[in-house]
Amino acid sequence: MKIKLTLSLFLLLSIAEGKLQKITEDNWRDVLQGEWMVEFFAPWCPACRALQPSWDEFSGWADDLGIGIAQVDVTESPGLSGRFMVTALPTIFHVKDGVFRQYRGARDKDSFITYVEEKKWTSVEAVSDWKSPDSLQMSLVSHFFKLSMLLRNVHTTLTEDYQMPSWASYVAFAVATILLGGILGLMLVCCIDCIYPPRREPVPQTSRREDKKDSDVEEDDIPDESDEDLSQDDRSQDEGSQDEDGTQDEDGSQAEDGSPGEEEDKGEGNFREPEVKSRRRKPRKAD
Repeated sequence: MKIKLTLSLFLLLSIAEGKLQKITEDNWRDVLQGEWMVEFFAPWCPACRALQPSWDEFSGWADDLGIGIAQVDVTESPGLSGRFMVTALPTIFHVKDGVFRQYRGARDKDSFITYVEEKKWTSVEAVSDWKSPDSLQMSLVSHFFKLSMLLRNVHTTLTEDYQMPSWASYVAFAVATILLGGILGLMLVCCIDCIYPPRREPVPQTSRREDKKDSDVEEDDIPDESDEDLSQDDRSQDEGSQDEDGTQDEDGSQAEDGSPGEEEDKGEGNFREPEVKSRRRKPRKAD
């Protein structure tokens, strides 16, 4: 009798486990069609282990409810945890034709069945479009989650397998981050320059001939000696003309000053001439 009960329980568990589907990075798009209840869990999570029996029992009702019941192991598929923005474990989503709603009710078999049969999910607000798992931005988030898990595995390998100190691993990651950031920044600048090339300002036109050599330009900049001599001659001529003007002015002033004296001399000469004439006119005595 005990053997029969054991076999029946084993068969029931095997049937239940057969209805419980496993979702990975490769087949996650299957949940976009039809109606699904999906649980995100991790083997190390105590709450997930406590929920596991109820979830297994609920999976046995998959055919009766006409839905798919699945699980996602975030340790094996870290990209899905980023794609669905899973921040706590366990997390349960109800999916209906690609529309996602997070289940926030009691975590037992009867509550799950009631939630689906009575369509209580219709009163729950759906996930917004920009958070939809099949959107482009959430695809980028999933890649970041994959990268973080990869870096974590590398850190674990360096510290445990190669016995490297933790600070050395952090320094290596910092240097790699700086180098990667510099390369990505350079690539971004090059792409921007190719798409939006910088505008070149027009060069102002000068009167100088384009075919003029640098030596000619230098000669133009150096003052010519002949020009200096000409300027000096001009200066000397100006000074000479100023001197002549000065002398003429002095002569004119002297002439003006000397006119009264000349008149006096002429007057004296006229006054003396009669005396001479009177002397000459004296008659000679006869012998």
